[in-house]
Amino acid sequence: MPVFAKVSLRRLLGFSVLGWALASGAALAQAGFTSAYTDLNLDRDCLVLEADDFGVSWACPGYKGYPVHVSEGDLRFSVRYGFNIDAEPGGQTLGPFNRLGETLEWRLSNESGRWLPVATIVRYHTADIDTGEDSGQVLVVTQLVEGNSCHIAYVDARANKDANELARAAADAAGDFDCGSDAIAMPGKFEAW
Repeated sequence: MPVFAKVSLRRLLGFSVLGWALASGAALAQAGFTSAYTDLNLDRDCLVLEADDFGVSWACPGYKGYPVHVSEGDLRFSVRYGFNIDAEPGGQTLGPFNRLGETLEWRLSNESGRWLPVATIVRYHTADIDTGEDSGQVLVVTQLVEGNSCHIAYVDARANKDANELARAAADAAGDFDCGSDAIAMPGKFEAW
């Protein structure tokens, strides 16, 4: 085989790989969403802000310094986000006694030209009202909009095989939800309580 043919074949192969990489990047950019993950280990990663007989609150590190504020009271947890947490609606929680999972998924959008958090997904482990034992798992989707951050969807993680995909789809629709008037979505089957 002549040298010219070898070089051309290599270039062709190189251009094919480059074309595939660019197409993949374009598809990701067109999709506009991706995930990042941070730990939510209250004992190891978070700073206790207040503690008394009625509950505890922590400050935790979030995605690239995005503030996370966790509160516990009456055996129920709530999570608030943002640089002006006091301006956000009060902490939301689930009805049953609960505890948080140790991973926080951040849904990021590049609509503005850079990756910014638009929503979070955190797993809540819920307790049976009679026994107090863990009985359910709910993926809680929270919209991150200054002055309008709140729960926008609950996904039953045990009743839906595609629970993570359902939660991500709900998170990717964040931004237009009105915390004061819109009903929280429950996509898929819901049997958690």
